Amino acid sequence: MKIEKWKVSEVKANPNNPRVIKDDKFKKLVKSILDFPEMLELRPIVVNNDGIVLGGNMRLKACKEAGLKEVPVIKAEDLTEDQQKEFIIKDNVGFGEWDWADLASNWDAEELTEWGLDGIGFDVNQDELDTEFSLPDGDKAPFQQMTFTLADEQAVQIQNAIADIKLTDEYKFAETMGNENSNGNAIYLIVMQWAEQRK
Repeated sequence: MKIEKWKVSEVKANPNNPRVIKDDKFKKLVKSILDFPEMLELRPIVVNNDGIVLGGNMRLKACKEAGLKEVPVIKAEDLTEDQQKEFIIKDNVGFGEWDWADLASNWDAEELTEWGLDGIGFDVNQDELDTEFSLPDGDKAPFQQMTFTLADEQAVQIQNAIADIKLTDEYKFAETMGNENSNGNAIYLIVMQWAEQRK
């Protein structure tokens, strides 16, 4: 598949795109395109035979906002309708997790925020609390995803504490209660140690 240059007006936004970027995050996306337009060449917009976006809907919107007249496009031909739907979802799924200790030690926090990485801070999202996730055997286990906003200095201290406690024997043999998120387990252990000291 070759990359082609299309007029922005020729690329059709996908009305059924389930992924959106709003407000400040969208502004950051527009700014990133203006600051680093070469990124578009490395990650072109993917369209189907009808010119409808399969991957890059928000990038297309940001390109329009940035005033670009042309965008790099890859045409994904010969995909069935089901494959197109699958592509839309898989293109937007984020696998893996950030190594916060590495980011704190080897990257500039201000640059990371400027580039759109908001995970250094966490905002508690009540809608995400009390969510139940299905386990492979069909049973339900409650897990809560919490986010908090932190100042850069706070984030570095917390990330260092998480990295440190993961090196201890106590962390290695701690009860995880079925939680596979290593950072969550580390934070829980830190809080439990704090609670024990307060007794």
